[in-house]
Amino acid sequence: MQSATTAAAATTAATGVAARAVDVRKVYGSSHATRVDALAGVTLDIPRGRFTAIMGPSGSGKSTLLHCLAGLDQVTGGQVLIGDTRVDTLSDRGLTRLRREQLGFVFQLYNLLPTLTAGENLTLPLAIAGRKPDRAWLDRLVEALGLGDRLDHRPAQLSGGEQQRVACARALVTRPQVVFADEPTGNLDSRSSAEVLGFLRRSAAELGQTVVMVTHDPAAAAAADRVVFLADGRIVGDLADPTAERVLEQMKHLDRNQGET
Repeated sequence: MQSATTAAAATTAATGVAARAVDVRKVYGSSHATRVDALAGVTLDIPRGRFTAIMGPSGSGKSTLLHCLAGLDQVTGGQVLIGDTRVDTLSDRGLTRLRREQLGFVFQLYNLLPTLTAGENLTLPLAIAGRKPDRAWLDRLVEALGLGDRLDHRPAQLSGGEQQRVACARALVTRPQVVFADEPTGNLDSRSSAEVLGFLRRSAAELGQTVVMVTHDPAAAAAADRVVFLADGRIVGDLADPTAERVLEQMKHLDRNQGET
């Protein structure tokens, strides 16, 4: 007879689900006075090869959910799976290996090493893992992001949009199962934001990459295939084929509901 863990992993692998949260809870604070239920029983499937955005009011738990899915934060209860791997039961060494080999990350801060060129920053995850680049894949990423003439430049010589595009390429260079993006356009102007979001969308549509993005920006969320809405640590909405107008209306609805509680 299958255990619940084995059954969940088998279901995840069989249904084209890249990541899964099952009744995930995250509590901060050890006393009643300081307790914060950041996640209060979240169950969510992230489909493989799709671009999913996570939105919600400030303090809704959206970044906490992303961090728990990515193994950056330990859950208090429930299960998290990447493919058929149980993330919440991995050791520190196992988590490090998972993040290095199966996940990619794009953050609001680009986190490029200033002494390395754009090309060296891009391939850094492979160098750390002792792997050689797949030249065809690397060339495809560089072309898709328009970085061909910038690879020899150091970060200080690049615009913010160019630096974030390097960070996007770095996140995809290992061909990860999932790319997690936390407010990736938060420091960018509208033109650079559109470039980065366009690439994330194409990476899902054309390259089959799974992307999970946390954002507060309805226009950014509209680039995704689907938007999941959180409030008070719970999923309260799910919108397919979003537009900025529909996302904004949903967010206004959540804000009104919060104001009434």
